[in-house]
Amino acid sequence: MNNFAGKSVLITGASEGIGRALALELAPLGARLALNARSAQRLQATARDCVALGAEAVALPGDVSQRQDCQGLIAATLERFGRLDVLVNNAGITMWSRFDAVVDFSVFERLLAVNYLGPVWLTAAALPHLKQSRGLIVAIASIAGLTGVPERTGYAASKHALIGFCESLRIELRGSGVEVCIVAPDFVVSQIHRRAVGPDGKPLGTTPMQESRIMSADECARLTVRAMQRRQRLAILSARGRLGRWARLVAPALVDKIAQRAIRERH
Repeated sequence: MNNFAGKSVLITGASEGIGRALALELAPLGARLALNARSAQRLQATARDCVALGAEAVALPGDVSQRQDCQGLIAATLERFGRLDVLVNNAGITMWSRFDAVVDFSVFERLLAVNYLGPVWLTAAALPHLKQSRGLIVAIASIAGLTGVPERTGYAASKHALIGFCESLRIELRGSGVEVCIVAPDFVVSQIHRRAVGPDGKPLGTTPMQESRIMSADECARLTVRAMQRRQRLAILSARGRLGRWARLVAPALVDKIAQRAIRERH
């Protein structure tokens, strides 16, 4: 899929962060963009910026944690563009808390609803149409979906679930023409960290990350689009992530220490 011109692409979580950067990266390539997020105002701003770059774009506000909204997003995309070529499951939420400090365990249900069940429901509604277009399913996961990360138990679990779903689905879809691309970024500058849920179930309000030391959303989007063009099975976007993927097979305790140190250094 080297050429996105005329391709219909649905991106969730497109009002800010990685999702917005992805939309702006695809817009000059001629993609027809269906953009989703909960914030209608910020979503409209992203759509206008994409149009200014030459793309056709439509804002589709909705909450991916609601199955009815997911079904409506696919229907609205088809109504506008007549087809669906790429589904980008990007919308997500995160948490920052030691497990033994958590007092509101509904956090875990919310993480699963947005990060895992949302992509499941969207994929279920999109799959018949992606089979027609021999399209692509993209999951913006995380290296936290490949290894444990302290203070992010619920987030890592939801991303592990997402990756397991996508890996299994890929095998089922073999021969259908539909391919699955899993993208696993390291830490990325994004508003998601400012809204990360704390142990009491409330947003932190400020990012715990040292943003000058982590990947920009623009760079993440550029690498993700390259993986989409190649229809890559798994794109791990950092050298540390790629090293950890293989080191876990031979030195798992070392990878645990690296993950613990990475969290300390980012605070």
